[in-house]
Amino acid sequence: MSILLNKDTKVMVQGITGKTGRVQTAWMLEYGTNIVAGCTPGKGGQEVEGVPVYNTVAECVQEQGAEASLFFIPPVAFKQAAYETIDAGINLLIVVTEHLPVHDVMEIKEYARDKDVTLIGPTTPGVITVGESKMGIMPGNMFNPGRIGIISRSGTLSYETSINLAAAGYGQSTVVGIGADPVVFTNLPDLLGMFEADPDTDVVVIVGEVGGIQEEMAAEYIDRWMTKPVIAYIAGLNTPEGKKMGHAGAIIRSDGKGTPQSKIAALREVGVDIAKYPADIVTLVKNHLG
Repeated sequence: MSILLNKDTKVMVQGITGKTGRVQTAWMLEYGTNIVAGCTPGKGGQEVEGVPVYNTVAECVQEQGAEASLFFIPPVAFKQAAYETIDAGINLLIVVTEHLPVHDVMEIKEYARDKDVTLIGPTTPGVITVGESKMGIMPGNMFNPGRIGIISRSGTLSYETSINLAAAGYGQSTVVGIGADPVVFTNLPDLLGMFEADPDTDVVVIVGEVGGIQEEMAAEYIDRWMTKPVIAYIAGLNTPEGKKMGHAGAIIRSDGKGTPQSKIAALREVGVDIAKYPADIVTLVKNHLG
């Protein structure tokens, strides 16, 4: 069991003929991802790493039964490609693409809302169901199979957290990079709900950071619905006041929400264990799992 994808998920790669698409496809295949097709308009009939390339998403679905799509395409092409992908019947979209206009993200998010389609990203390192399949740029050697779910706003911190847990003998079920932009397709509460329903996940770790209100939203959800233990680490506690941060999602609201202190207070109030440093996550997991 897992959330979002497993070894049987039929994956297609959009932008597979580009430099990044080719390299990441090779690594995903090596990990075991079931990549059945690639899509690049005008490049149909080619192969990349033995994967057939088609001109349209509809062909990937009709010819290979694709059901999940990974985006390595330029921002300017995203919106049209997303509409095409959703309309073709793909039900999982992982969007690695950076620098998407917020309006485009909101438009596609609304379009997918009533169509039973899940989008992850943008600016996500991807999703990995450990030992089975990965969609994205996550390095597979950083993870061990286990029963801890991880949701992270930071790609590198998700790797650090996972390798620390693995070194201590605790593996991961699925690790999700939620995306780092101010507006993301799938919010923290949605992913918490998926892990809550997953019988093979015992503990959930949130790796958050300064800016936005994802963690405050998560606190409300945890208070009402979560029965599984939740552990959180919030990066940016020492962010200098008044400094402009370069991270796209590092925006603090005028009402005070979005600060690390606000996030920590909200999560702690609903019983979430808070790690002061990333390495402390291991200790907190031990407290729950022994």
